[in-house]
Amino acid sequence: MGFQESFRALSDPTRREILQLLKNGRMSAGEIVSHFQMTGATISHHLSVLKAAGLVDVEREGKYLYYELNLSVVEEIMAWFAGFAKEDNQ
Repeated sequence: MGFQESFRALSDPTRREILQLLKNGRMSAGEIVSHFQMTGATISHHLSVLKAAGLVDVEREGKYLYYELNLSVVEEIMAWFAGFAKEDNQ
């Protein structure tokens, strides 16, 4: 995972909203789609971008895909941002 992919993924408001949904726990792709007025294919594309950036993990259970936040990547990004605040305070 590189920061470039993560920031590209975070630049889209729909993907940020998906991450907000997932902060409450894992969800199936269908559950995620139901929160938007977009096609399943469009949400699938957004989920693919989030997965490629390492921001979400996906697990298949039967015919369903379940998505959840990859907290280690989210924490890495937050730590990187926190580094700026520390530099300003010194």
